[in-house]
Amino acid sequence: MSRPHAGNWRSSFEHVDALVTRMRLAWLLRHFSPRLAWAAYVGINGFVTIGILALLALVSGSPFLFPSLGPTAYMFFFAPMSEASSPRNAVFGHAIGLICGYGAFALAMSHSPHFPMRAGIHVPGVLAAALSLSATGALMVLFGVSHPPAGATTLIVSLGIISQPKDLVIIEVAVVLLTVQSLLINRLAGLPYPLWRSQKSETSVSQSNG
Repeated sequence: MSRPHAGNWRSSFEHVDALVTRMRLAWLLRHFSPRLAWAAYVGINGFVTIGILALLALVSGSPFLFPSLGPTAYMFFFAPMSEASSPRNAVFGHAIGLICGYGAFALAMSHSPHFPMRAGIHVPGVLAAALSLSATGALMVLFGVSHPPAGATTLIVSLGIISQPKDLVIIEVAVVLLTVQSLLINRLAGLPYPLWRSQKSETSVSQSNG
């Protein structure tokens, strides 16, 4: 398998390099490959951020931890400077997924009140899943807040896995907490991680307005 282009690799690794330099641990790069350091950065920060939310879920008994947080955490530390990894896209993307998921779930329930409790594949579940995912994708494109993990969030809700309104609020709070953690960690790494929206987003908006 061919190695990635040096320029592309350096761009992807820049936040790890900055962190190592800031902490006066440059000797690490003389003993370990940049790929290993990058893997450690993603792995350690994923463990810390998700671990904190898991503990919060354990103590509170509330769904502060749910499957689609995993890919969001991965994006925050694997490609933190991408537009899809910005706080704006993560917060709004999951919010859209929650709204569309609950809307599809409520619609399915109105036609088949017991559909979440039925095992296997059935028409209300198929319609809820398809409707929620299509609506989520369309709205993320419409509002310019693409965040792929939101597609998993909307399915979790539309299929009735988590569907209580109060739990949906907690899920969005968990997304905000994860986003704040990623902001703190990536800024500590010396990366100009955006406070809200990526520089690419801001440039696109200014060009469209011009």
